Amino acid sequence: MAAAMREQLKVVAERSVLVHVQLPGEYVDPRDVFGELRALSKTAGAIVVGELVQKRKKPNGKTYLGKGKVLELAALVSTVEASLVVFDNDLSPSQIRSLEEALECKIIDRSELILDIFANRATTYLAKLQVEIAQLEYTYPRLRAMWDHLGQIVGGAPVGIGTRGPGEQQLEIDRRLAQRRLRQLRTELAEIQTRKTREVAQRNEDHFTAGLVGYTNAGKSTLFNRLTVGGAFEHGKLFATLSTRTERWELGGGNGILLSDTVGFIRDLPHHLVASFRSTLEETVGAQLLLIVLDASDHEAEMHYETVTRTLDEIGASTQPRLIVLNKVDALPDEATALAWISRHPDAVRLSAATGEGVDELNAAVRTIVLGEMREISVGAPISASRTINFLERRTEVLDRTYTAETVELRVRIGRRQVDQLLAQGDSLTIDGAPPMDGIARAWDGSAAWKGADERGGIPPHERFYAAARDETAGGA
Repeated sequence: MAAAMREQLKVVAERSVLVHVQLPGEYVDPRDVFGELRALSKTAGAIVVGELVQKRKKPNGKTYLGKGKVLELAALVSTVEASLVVFDNDLSPSQIRSLEEALECKIIDRSELILDIFANRATTYLAKLQVEIAQLEYTYPRLRAMWDHLGQIVGGAPVGIGTRGPGEQQLEIDRRLAQRRLRQLRTELAEIQTRKTREVAQRNEDHFTAGLVGYTNAGKSTLFNRLTVGGAFEHGKLFATLSTRTERWELGGGNGILLSDTVGFIRDLPHHLVASFRSTLEETVGAQLLLIVLDASDHEAEMHYETVTRTLDEIGASTQPRLIVLNKVDALPDEATALAWISRHPDAVRLSAATGEGVDELNAAVRTIVLGEMREISVGAPISASRTINFLERRTEVLDRTYTAETVELRVRIGRRQVDQLLAQGDSLTIDGAPPMDGIARAWDGSAAWKGADERGGIPPHERFYAAARDETAGGA
């Protein structure tokens, strides 16, 4: 009976009992032990009709729960007429089998529940591919628990070429099929991953890129739609976004960046999902700026922040600058909560993606990061340098203009990163009347060494700069 139930792993509309076994040192929400598991179950479509919790020093090897709690759980399942029990812990295949025999209903653990949600939410080919890989990797070691009720297939049964004939078990056939399918899917995913890496690298060369990251249901898609032309799916349930969407975010003054909305994180996210969703997470790993979106109104926001930062470190997104965005400030019960966050993270930006409050402040903070430290400088260029002049007129604040027959000098307020973009266009120009690197050294570094040649070797400072850069590149190689 239990084995037959395992053939259908969907949890939609099933009457469910939630179980949590609390172990020493394990994180538990003191206000609501089942808060997140309940939200996950409802997201999957289950109907929660009962809850049971037990504290143990270590799990029972056979049933995870103690014997007495198994009997108590069986009585609860019978009383509320549940057809599904969802554990907030990860169970072994043998524990699932033992529990199903004892309770006579379907048992799934936290990882399988999340996989079911991902399977239901996947809409693009890439998302479906990644979910199928994760499901196969999760299911493969559990095949024995799911199929040991089947007897041996007698000789002559239509099991196909390559089987061993009499005595072949359905379990072994399924294992071969699963392995074959996994190899095929991994090959497809590797090709997509390679292409995705190239696309992200090319995008970073052409544009400044930022990624919205955060705990699931923190409001990333709502904020994405507020900042860009939109198009991201918004929903008040967990894991509404499984596919990355990238749009241009206009920061003002002719400056814009590419912003990506990515899949949300969650505590104890199954490692199979993290591995298979690597190509989707490539947008996060490759972004030049990470905006960590937190639901400031959630009393578990601190734990969410720790989960997000730990996950970012695990996937290799640890070198970019990070900016904390405290979302849903309109839902805060009091100002003290926001002030507590600001005291720990002074650079955090407070906003409400739903109402638009604080979005201008976020624009200004990101614009400062994108453009770099601002300075007032004079840029001189030939009158024929149309690209340089156009760039300065459209993307900087022009304070003054001086023209001669052959040159133009613009007094502008400009960011350090913008100067790099300006130099990349290749036009001949001066900064504060000096060669570009000398002018940069004086304006941004406060260096007085820009004047004249090196007294020791007669080498102009800008030539020393290029020589040092070449030496550093050669040493790194």
